[in-house]
Amino acid sequence: MGMVFDSPDDAYDFYNRYAFLHGFGIRKSSAYKNKSTNEPYRRIYVCNKEGFKDMKCNSSNGDVKKRRRDLRTGCEAYIRISKSKEGKWFVDRFNDSHNHELTVTPTKVMKHRSHGKFHRAMACKALVSELGQSGLKPCQIKKVVNTMKDSNENDVSSKQCADILAEQRKQYKGKEFYGLIKHFQDKLIKDPNLYFVVDLFDDGSPRNIFWADGRSRDSYIKFGDVVVFDVTYMTNKFKMPFAPFVGVNHHGQSILFGGALLENEKQDTFEWLFQNFLKCMFDKYPLAIITDQDKAIGNAIKRVFPETRHRYCSWHIKKHEIEHLRALKAHCSDFQELHKQWVKSNTIEEFETRWELLCAKYNFESGSWIMEMYNQRKYWAKAFLKDCFFAGMTSSGRSESIHSFFDGYVNSKTMLNEFVSQYDKAVETRRAAEEDEDFKTMNSKPVLSSVNLIEAKASSRYTRKLFDVFKKEWTEATLNLTHEKISKNSEEVKYKVGQLDVDKTYWRNVNFRLSEKIDVTCSCAKFETYGILCKHILYILKKRHVETLPDHYILPRWTLDARYKSHNCTIGLEDIHNGNEVSALSLWCVQSNFRKAVEQATNSPSEIQKLNTMLLKFLEEQSIRTKPKQFDTNPQVSNVGSSQVNLMPQISIRDPVVHTNTKGRPKSATRIKSSLEAPKKRNCSYCKKPGHYINGCQKKKADEAALQEKEG
Repeated sequence: MGMVFDSPDDAYDFYNRYAFLHGFGIRKSSAYKNKSTNEPYRRIYVCNKEGFKDMKCNSSNGDVKKRRRDLRTGCEAYIRISKSKEGKWFVDRFNDSHNHELTVTPTKVMKHRSHGKFHRAMACKALVSELGQSGLKPCQIKKVVNTMKDSNENDVSSKQCADILAEQRKQYKGKEFYGLIKHFQDKLIKDPNLYFVVDLFDDGSPRNIFWADGRSRDSYIKFGDVVVFDVTYMTNKFKMPFAPFVGVNHHGQSILFGGALLENEKQDTFEWLFQNFLKCMFDKYPLAIITDQDKAIGNAIKRVFPETRHRYCSWHIKKHEIEHLRALKAHCSDFQELHKQWVKSNTIEEFETRWELLCAKYNFESGSWIMEMYNQRKYWAKAFLKDCFFAGMTSSGRSESIHSFFDGYVNSKTMLNEFVSQYDKAVETRRAAEEDEDFKTMNSKPVLSSVNLIEAKASSRYTRKLFDVFKKEWTEATLNLTHEKISKNSEEVKYKVGQLDVDKTYWRNVNFRLSEKIDVTCSCAKFETYGILCKHILYILKKRHVETLPDHYILPRWTLDARYKSHNCTIGLEDIHNGNEVSALSLWCVQSNFRKAVEQATNSPSEIQKLNTMLLKFLEEQSIRTKPKQFDTNPQVSNVGSSQVNLMPQISIRDPVVHTNTKGRPKSATRIKSSLEAPKKRNCSYCKKPGHYINGCQKKKADEAALQEKEG
């Protein structure tokens, strides 16, 4: 009694320490304020078991609410403080009588809410927030925080971490889309080549969003020959499907060309996306694109990418094959082998012949899945796709691997502004892995298996991972293959190449053309589809004593020449063929070179002056050149510009009002799982019945009990 404190918080802290030592927790109770000045003059702090909980039903419809266990016992222990005329706070009443048992063990005392205050400290909240922004889940954050805290602090729970993150998200409620735009605008200052475009509804909410940073656009110039596109992922609370454009770099790693959040999965939406992707990438069409069998995507590709080869994902084909052909394979013993031979046909003629045999034998119904697949054969059958480069890819697994990265970072509650930040982390992680491989390739030498100059040249040109692919083919070529000469004339020699222990019907046809420039082709088409010479061609080159690997059989995209160079790198226009027109890609290259020139001369006034003099001279020449053409009032419009979103003051932007309607997407942030990935049915190895394992088999337990009773 009579103790004096500077503030009510000081009194609370003192009483809480007292409670800790005596084995109980406290909470704040009544607060009294002066009616005229509204200033507090009295506070009461009570034992956490004071009073009784109101058990009346507060629900308007009369439903019974599920309540937590009652902790209160009507304890009368409390402390009251009042404010003196001097402004100090003093204890004027104190009751220390409890009607319940006190906690004796210190580790258990800490579990009272008033003592477990570490999670409410600013340092803890800041750490949880930082870990949350890095993409960790609350259960993972809990482990990190509890490892770093002092031993005398109470452990933080996953629920407390989730509450801290939820509290911080409240500041963005209703402002997520604004935060997304702000993120891109801030990034635009650091990356002038960032491209983003937003399609808005009339009310200012986002319909579709697409973005790609400068390095992604640069990567597309080098590796945009093949694009994987997949829309099977929900990553935000508005259920907007995430659609990444994925490629493969010079190390065979997945890279992101750009990402999109879409309103729906209709043809019009995909056309909008592909058109903006094309505009972002300087109207440079991909040679090939791999997707699933979605009709809306296929129709959009035909409209926007008419010259691009479209391939269906082989993984999805296999999935549907298992689902639709299960009955045929079960009832017809030879169907599986005949179907396999048909699918793996090497030539179009072979494919069509085997199809006719299948139709004659099994009489497929019109409109059946296998008939539909035959009608779409040019999108998936190997025989129809051997002339197109796919960088060794046959499925959308590249896109799936990008999705798997997001599994630990985003979920169906992720906010829009959080998602774009996590996307940047995914990109940075991929680029860090690429730089690691660049370093390992430049700072190591492969161990060669021979002294042949073909292998030596491949080792000096290919990246580390791609040389491993080449070396596997080379080893096979030098150790396991043999050949037969089929024919020879003045223009070419034809061979059959294969392994001695393999039936000759599976050997490959290799044509070696006799000309000044080495020209070799193989029926396996590995070089045409992968860009790496196959073992059959390498075998023939070695047998014909070709001294070195021809340059035209080394694709630049598989060498270190394709690596990203942030400094001392200029982009040439020699390989950009546009006739008499100046393309958007040419403009972007010139713009990029100019920016790099300014950056490199920044620390030298004389170099900046030199650059400025050159520009002034160039501008003077251009003014003379364009003087007679002043009548031209429609200059060429390029798509070098970065931001494509209208943020005029009269237009307001807002978050989506309703969730996006998707094609049966699950609530969790994952793609739809097929029967291939569905959990297997449990079968007991004892009674052979489904639904349980042997350790829970009731028949086994009954038999054992009967056996023991018989023996007893």
